[in-house]
Amino acid sequence: MSAGYAVVDVETTGLYPGSHRIAEIAVVHVEPDGTVSNRWETLVNPERDLGPQHIHGIRAADVLNAPVFDDIAHDVMGLLAGRVLVAHNVQFDYRFVSHELGRAGLAIPFEVHDCLCTMKLARRYLPGAGRSLKDCCDSFGVSLDNAHSAGDDAEAAAHVLSNYLHMDSENPEWFSALDRAYFASWPAVTPKRQPPALRPTTEEPQPHFLERLVNRLPEVAGTDEHTAYLAMLDRALMDRQISASEANSLVALADELGISRSSAEQLHVDYMVAMLAAAWQDGVITPEEEADLRLVAGLLGISQDSITQGLAAPIAVQDTDSGAVGQSLVLAAGDKVVLTGEMSRDRSEIEADLRAAGFVPHPAITKAVKLLVAADPDSLSGKAKKARAYGITVVGESYLSKLLSA
Repeated sequence: MSAGYAVVDVETTGLYPGSHRIAEIAVVHVEPDGTVSNRWETLVNPERDLGPQHIHGIRAADVLNAPVFDDIAHDVMGLLAGRVLVAHNVQFDYRFVSHELGRAGLAIPFEVHDCLCTMKLARRYLPGAGRSLKDCCDSFGVSLDNAHSAGDDAEAAAHVLSNYLHMDSENPEWFSALDRAYFASWPAVTPKRQPPALRPTTEEPQPHFLERLVNRLPEVAGTDEHTAYLAMLDRALMDRQISASEANSLVALADELGISRSSAEQLHVDYMVAMLAAAWQDGVITPEEEADLRLVAGLLGISQDSITQGLAAPIAVQDTDSGAVGQSLVLAAGDKVVLTGEMSRDRSEIEADLRAAGFVPHPAITKAVKLLVAADPDSLSGKAKKARAYGITVVGESYLSKLLSA
């Protein structure tokens, strides 16, 4: 345990601890002399829907394999121990961190009034400059590249605090806060040193899910197994994206059925050939059809050169033996559709559109529900978990336009 400051930032699924959870947390240490030192951060699986994803930018796929808070609670407490808890709008971060630690049986040994708030301190040290984190950063020339990323926000707030300390290094309030924190009754913890789960960078190439399959010798799967795999693939492609959850399911199914990587690759080719044949049935491939074919090819790990060749000359239906392109899920008037997550449009408007198209918006998942539309197709909401358990198809919000125009 060492004296100093622990600057904390959290990204959450909403505004209220208890109802909402932490989805990302960062702790940056600042030493008593203002030196910014250790930075630690991780995504957290909130075990529920991620809420306002347009604000924090965290996708459900990013947190599927992230630790739950219980797994990192001792690590977090170890990072806080002996230090003054600091945040920009500390009321918000303290409430979430203390609540999550409380769920894990741990307690911060002081109240929020013993913490420091870089936003409140701006009134003293940056009068008239604005109170947002960006305003404070701009005043000191501190960079804030990725706002609403816990790590970058915490580090930016740490540099703001460092500047405050240098501006007023002899202020006795710093020393009294350090003493209170250091001599508080911190709970004994055994940090697990849980490997952090970090946000993927946009430049980071994501391997295709087929790379997770292995080749088996001898091949044990037959026609029935191939049909089952193609049926799941067809359902996954309904909304023209393969979510991380769907990719995991396809890999698990292939493994269960004994389908090797080479066989899965061939099944994808068969699927693509069948799509090309269906598109050529009227003798013309429209720009919209070509765009769709190229999109699906990318999802299936098939080169665009292959699609270019397939577009060069008609493919007859009888040349293919894959019957997998017919949608495995057909919706009809009266079918129940459930929504989950924060959509780009008001939910009541979407429900009105569904009713106008003959569907029945339903508030809860039951086995009678035909489709779940999620703001994020990898949603961790209770509805999404139950839908997957029941084998109900989960699609992204983008599928709504196709559904409503059918």
